[in-house]
Amino acid sequence: MPAKQISGIWIYPVKSLGGIRMPSAKVLSKGLQHDRRWMLVDEQLRFMTQREYPAMALFRLEYNNSGFSIQYDGDTIQLPFEASSKEIAATIWNDAVTVQEVSPQHSEWFSIKLGTNCKLVAFPENNQRNIDIAYAHNGEQVSLADGYPMLIIGQASLDDLNNRLDKPVPMDRFRPNLVFNGGEPYEEDSWKDFSIGNCRMAGIKPCGRCTIPTVDQQTGKKGIEPLATLSVYRRQNNKVLFGQNLVPLSGGIISEGDIITME
Repeated sequence: MPAKQISGIWIYPVKSLGGIRMPSAKVLSKGLQHDRRWMLVDEQLRFMTQREYPAMALFRLEYNNSGFSIQYDGDTIQLPFEASSKEIAATIWNDAVTVQEVSPQHSEWFSIKLGTNCKLVAFPENNQRNIDIAYAHNGEQVSLADGYPMLIIGQASLDDLNNRLDKPVPMDRFRPNLVFNGGEPYEEDSWKDFSIGNCRMAGIKPCGRCTIPTVDQQTGKKGIEPLATLSVYRRQNNKVLFGQNLVPLSGGIISEGDIITME
C-alpha cells in the first residue's frame, strides 16, 4: 500500500476567517504556529464564527514577514503578529480566556465590514486554555480552535463523501490543519499515536461537526450539504463525525510530503 503522506497544511490565523495554505508549519504545544491565535468577539465579548456570521468566510488572508494582510471586498488591513493593548476577558464556548484587542482601528474595520459591533482580539501564546480534561494526555493547551490543537482529514474520506453527493464539496468546507493522501476512507477515526516526519501526534477523538461545513467558503452562502448526507452514515452518539482531532506530543516542523508513521 502506498505510504500515507501530508498533502496539505492549513492555518486559520483569525478564527472562522479564511485559511492560508502553507508549504510547512511549525508545531507548537497549542497547534500550528499562528493558527487561530486571533478571533472576533461581539459586544458581550463572546466569540464569533461562521455559524452566525457566514460572511466571515469571505475574508481572505495572506502571510507576510510582519504578520498577515486581510482582504475583504477590495479593502485590505494589516494584522501584526503581536498585540500590545490591555488584557480583556472573553469567552469561547464555556471557556473564559484572557485576550488583547489588536487595536480600535482593527475592531472598527471589522465592525463596518460585518455590519455589527465587534472587536478583533489576540490570544498570546503563553495564555492558558486547557483542552477537555477527559481527553487530555498531560494537561494539553489549545489556542482559539473549538476544542483541540489540530485537525487531520484523509483525502480518501472526502473522496468517499463526494461520491455520495450530487455536487462535490472541496476540503475547505471542513477547515482541517492537515490533509493526507493514502489509506482508507475514515481510517483517521481510529488513529492514536503516530508521527508526521519527526513530530509525534496523538489522535484524541473524531471531530463532531457543527454547521460550518454547510457554508460555501467562496460565496459565504449556507446550504444543507454536506451535513445532510454525512448525517445518514456518519452519525454517532448524536454527532456527525468527520476528521480526527489531534494533540502534538512533540514540536518541530511539518512539511507537505512528510510521511505518516503509525506507532
